[in-house]
Amino acid sequence: MLRTHRIALLFNANKIFDREVITGIAGYLASTRTAWDLFLEEDFRLRLTGIDGWQGDGIIADFDDPRVASALASTRVPLVAVGGSYENAADYPAGVPYVATDNFKLIKLAYDHLIEAGLRNIACFSLPEAQENRWAQEREKAYCKLLLRDKLQPEVYRGHATSAQQWSEAVEQQIAWLHSLPKPVGIIAVTDARARQLMQACALAGIEVPEQVAVIGIDNDPLARMLTRIPMSSVIQGAQEMGRTAAHFLDQMLHGVRLADTRILVPPSGINVLASSKHEAGKHPHVMRARHFIRQYACQGIKTDQVAEYVGISRSSLEAHFRAELGRSVHDEILRLRLEAATGYLARGTCNLADVAVRCGFTSSQYMHSVFKRELGCTPRAWQERQRSAEAASDVPG
Repeated sequence: MLRTHRIALLFNANKIFDREVITGIAGYLASTRTAWDLFLEEDFRLRLTGIDGWQGDGIIADFDDPRVASALASTRVPLVAVGGSYENAADYPAGVPYVATDNFKLIKLAYDHLIEAGLRNIACFSLPEAQENRWAQEREKAYCKLLLRDKLQPEVYRGHATSAQQWSEAVEQQIAWLHSLPKPVGIIAVTDARARQLMQACALAGIEVPEQVAVIGIDNDPLARMLTRIPMSSVIQGAQEMGRTAAHFLDQMLHGVRLADTRILVPPSGINVLASSKHEAGKHPHVMRARHFIRQYACQGIKTDQVAEYVGISRSSLEAHFRAELGRSVHDEILRLRLEAATGYLARGTCNLADVAVRCGFTSSQYMHSVFKRELGCTPRAWQERQRSAEAASDVPG
């Protein structure tokens, strides 16, 4: 019989990055004959009390948290560290195999995306400098390196850490920073949580996203996306691949392989491009303002008159601007965004057709059905089945 090893996973699984790493570890175990009993705190929090007395066979730990690195400094149990990459090789922990997310490539992917959207002003929204935010400072370094390479002036804003006491002040300062930036501007946020805060500040300040400020985060966190009115673009970290690699390393170590100082940098998986970074240059200011409003409220049943009232011009004038700039009506733009939201729900398969219709602002599932037939040439259910078939085909090895 295979020996079962006792393995501790030291992660804060309330964070999307840590959850994805754990998912990768689980994937490795499911795809191999490896037998592990896993220790993970019941409420998925990271607690280090007593870990120095761990009597198990191995540990995989998040070394982005300096407390973890300190607590495991003298452990004799086989250990694999997971965390962010460092520009300076001396900053990596000595004598420990390390699986890293490639911070430079994360930022470069976001930067290239904004440049390709036609933006030449690129800023970075980071986190306050602190030991627990070393990965964020590494992303700042990558951002600055890319801008200096292209002979552009870096603009980094760190702001406050999130806290109830400083929340109002933090938002006010974010708005002041946003107003100070040349427009249009693309902003790379070091996390989706930071991107969400910035988009909220834009909404409070009446700053159009993405016409004036295009925003992209990092993590592809579905919860953060659900909390934004405008769908948020994000770089997808290769965190599951990191988890699989870390589990493979530890599995090798448990069978006698020595991997001290082995380092693997895992690149990002891609970008989930949504509305927040789809900048289009040269639009009329009334069209920009109208589209900003529509992006936020298309799924709440708004009508053309409400959009015109928000912009502050007559319905006929707004329709004329839309026809000239986009070649479609205001109503067409509202429907387009409702369809985009509906196909997103259908692709995820998280709710029935009636619920999708309500969530996306259609007056009924029958009306949504007719819009799908007219615009996409098929019913919502047929569209969903087509997507599932395409995904299944892409999963089949060539």
